[in-house]
Amino acid sequence: MKKIAFLFGFTFVISLFYGQLLPCGQHTILQEQLKDPVFKAQFEFDQKIQKQVLQEMFKNPNQKRGIIYKIPIVFHVLHSNGEENISKEQILDQLAILNRDYRLKNADAANVHPDFKGMPSDVQIEFVLATKAPNGSCFSGITRTYTATSVTDGSAQVSLIMKGNDVYKGEWTGYKYLNIFVSTGLNGPAGYTNKPFGSGNSMSNGIYILHNYIGSIGTSNIIKSRALTHEVGHWFNLDHTWGPNNSPGDTLSCGTDDGVTDTPNCIGDKSVCNLDDKYCGPRANVENYMEYSYCSKMFTQGQVDRMRAAIISSVGGRNKLWTTQNLTAVGGINASLCIADFTNDFQETCLGGQITFKDASYNAPKTWEWSFPGGTPSNSSDQNPTIVYNKPGTYNVSLVVSDGTNSMTVTKSNLITVLGESTKIPLLETFNTYSKISDASFWKVINTDNNQAFEVYSGAGYSDNKCLKLSNFSETTASTDELISTNVDLSKVSDQNLITLTFRYAYRKKNSSNSEVFRVSMTSDCGYTWNSRKVLSGVNLSGLTVANDWTPTSKSDWTTVHVTNINSTFWNTNTRLRFTFEGSGGNNFFLDDINLYPAAPTTELFLGLLEQKKSDDIQIYPNPTDQELSLEFSLNNHQTVNYEIVDIFGKKIFSNVIQGAIGNNLVIIPTKDLVVGSYFVKMNFGGEAYVRYFQVERE
Repeated sequence: MKKIAFLFGFTFVISLFYGQLLPCGQHTILQEQLKDPVFKAQFEFDQKIQKQVLQEMFKNPNQKRGIIYKIPIVFHVLHSNGEENISKEQILDQLAILNRDYRLKNADAANVHPDFKGMPSDVQIEFVLATKAPNGSCFSGITRTYTATSVTDGSAQVSLIMKGNDVYKGEWTGYKYLNIFVSTGLNGPAGYTNKPFGSGNSMSNGIYILHNYIGSIGTSNIIKSRALTHEVGHWFNLDHTWGPNNSPGDTLSCGTDDGVTDTPNCIGDKSVCNLDDKYCGPRANVENYMEYSYCSKMFTQGQVDRMRAAIISSVGGRNKLWTTQNLTAVGGINASLCIADFTNDFQETCLGGQITFKDASYNAPKTWEWSFPGGTPSNSSDQNPTIVYNKPGTYNVSLVVSDGTNSMTVTKSNLITVLGESTKIPLLETFNTYSKISDASFWKVINTDNNQAFEVYSGAGYSDNKCLKLSNFSETTASTDELISTNVDLSKVSDQNLITLTFRYAYRKKNSSNSEVFRVSMTSDCGYTWNSRKVLSGVNLSGLTVANDWTPTSKSDWTTVHVTNINSTFWNTNTRLRFTFEGSGGNNFFLDDINLYPAAPTTELFLGLLEQKKSDDIQIYPNPTDQELSLEFSLNNHQTVNYEIVDIFGKKIFSNVIQGAIGNNLVIIPTKDLVVGSYFVKMNFGGEAYVRYFQVERE
């Protein structure tokens, strides 16, 4: 393209990369900035300097080619403890992609359109994680900052990170570190950055990008994985291939320029990878990293020259980052071992279970010596070993790492718990034998928010004096609490001997706006993965409201839930139960009488109570249904309930027997395997029959 004066200095280059729809405001921002005489003078001066550097660079071949510049990076992750708190592995994947693209090691560069064959160029810039914070302390190249709410303003994000990150609270100077700010929102775009301007001192002299555009794994994917390659191009003073605007597809762009001689005039691709775009005359370089296409794979030599001019120019402080003095100061080179650490995917397993351990030491360990008491093998020199545990107990894990000169050790005590032999069914838990839940070896309470948790409560049980209580009334913020069982043996179950999970709960809302959630999950692999069996929320959990600190006073305050969708997936020795309550300022929650039994149960299995009386009311919902049908009724007395599903021809599809309880009963019947059509639920209470009609429909 023809060369023209640069149109941007300290202007936000906002990239609606790979499918982002909202336009950026770069023209408005620049015009507003240019109204300031001081800014205007600095802007014009900086453009003149960078143009001169580019011209002088051609006189010095060593500056143009040959020197490999290393840039120290810090990833600042802003999160609310959700998926946006991306893993180290996802960040390292992004770093590898960045280095691959900027060193022309991407295999797809060999597959560019024939018109651009041989043009993909090596930028000869590499990126390394910084390993020393501004105060000299050792760190991994990643900081993490917790914020309770999503923050989309870049300046506010930087402020939060400076005040609250987990490594060093203060300024991470822009000419010492390339700061990458990773978050959940940027008011529309996937990423944006500043082109070189002024001294580059400010920490905000970095790149802002969404977490789901970092790398190719985790919350991101391969399609989005080159968003940072694109943004770094802007940071090194590149425009979009169609020129200095953010409007791909605008026919006026045929008359604009990106300041690079070997990128043809074009109007810009709209994420469709149109390799035949010749709207402006020559074929557009759609596969360029500075396009919006999903098939980018190259920089041209002209773009490389412009980026290398930016990195040796004094404008924006880019020329200070790669100096030996700075790289040494921030730990970008000659980094020594300073932390021994590791992570593991699970801390609890059943007999014969596997746990994978991953080295998290830094920087640059070369050898690893692990010790796994109770594990097989008991020692390993692998960086990331997988260990099998065959003996019940609680075990330590130790790791010694070395970089060849220095060695460091970390030991984590009581890290791994191996559960014992599985509990046989039938299971009956009334909580009546415990004074506190920690006495119950069968149950484990998880209190993630470190506030109120499930605890044994005296005076409000359904059939005896005790139950579990979650003091939700006193909570003012959202919280999640869990009750998890040890392993249960369901290996003897067969099609003729189905399993029913029954439990009782009592709950009221504090006000009508409460929409809290109670989840019932099961695992067939000891807790590695969980499958939802039932979710109750909002009015389905309770439609009643009590403004004061509520406690159930009668059996009618309780609902008995019968979960019948326990299929063959769980018929093994490593099945576990999990009850999760997600609170949001509602009233107290009570749980009692957890039963896991084979159908049909004897009367002794269900609290030893049996009386025959008919139901007061029967409701089924949703109707039509898809995945499951809820059958709700209330009883005056405990009694056996037989029910079956039949089609319109009278053919029996499914049958079961449960023990109904005084008060509300809710039976969960799986319908996902039923073909679309009409069915009947036939119920029998002590010899009296009831029939309800329902339909199965699917989108």
